[in-house]
Amino acid sequence: MTDHAERPLLFLDVDGPLLPFGEDPQRAPRGTTPDWRLARLTSEVGSRLAALPCELVWATTWEEEANVEIAPRIGLPRLPVVSWPEPTDQHKREDQWFGLCWKTRTLVNWAGGRPFAWVDDEITDVDREWVSVHHSGRALLHHVESYRGLADEDFAVLDQWFRAF
Repeated sequence: MTDHAERPLLFLDVDGPLLPFGEDPQRAPRGTTPDWRLARLTSEVGSRLAALPCELVWATTWEEEANVEIAPRIGLPRLPVVSWPEPTDQHKREDQWFGLCWKTRTLVNWAGGRPFAWVDDEITDVDREWVSVHHSGRALLHHVESYRGLADEDFAVLDQWFRAF
């Protein structure tokens, strides 16, 4: 892929993948100061994300605040941000009935047929099935454990998937 517009997308959630929360049942409780989670962000994570052969996009309720608070802490430039439209009543009912993550429809629409990977702690098999039916491009929906965040094995999966193009 030589054209930047043809690069696959990587939709990034913040809470969970980049800012782990909750308790690992095998560890002691974490800090409780207001900034303890932000203090865990490192430039290593940003470097690893930037090294992936894709276009990074914030897919988080942080929205533009991710560019203000997260990107500079991990050494990333300002990234595109997915805006979350108010879902229709019909989509709300369908999504609740089937157990679809509230982000899934919007991300498929935002991708517009482009290949994409999505890292989030809310992804389930229902989302994977829905995307496989409603998205014309390749997609990798990668669940990240919220208590540990992105780890070496997650980066390996993403790198392998993106380099398969």
